[in-house]
Amino acid sequence: MADEAARRAVAELPLLRTAAGPRDREGWASRLKEEYRALIQYVENNKRADNDWFRLESNAEGTRWFGRCWYIHELLKYEFGIEFEPWLLSTPTLSVGPAPPVARELGDGCLATRLLRAVFR
Repeated sequence: MADEAARRAVAELPLLRTAAGPRDREGWASRLKEEYRALIQYVENNKRADNDWFRLESNAEGTRWFGRCWYIHELLKYEFGIEFEPWLLSTPTLSVGPAPPVARELGDGCLATRLLRAVFR
């Protein structure tokens, strides 16, 4: 059931077609526009579904993203900061290894950390 909902959510987003990183100046500008379009569409879809759970912004180059995420469980709001580099999340890897680097305010074992691991699986 959750996999089907995730597939539906992803199907509503525009595809990212430009394969470029921050070192490719011309291609990166196009890729960054695509990422912003997809992010804006995702946020709009979430707001329509009353499922608003994060705020993100990036630096001027679009190489570091940061913001706040939250989760409400049993009427308690768990909120935490997040910071990541999106081009690292989409870099293909040839071997099984640790998850991409995501900076968190809270330590291991807390609910926020478990939620982040579930989101970025």
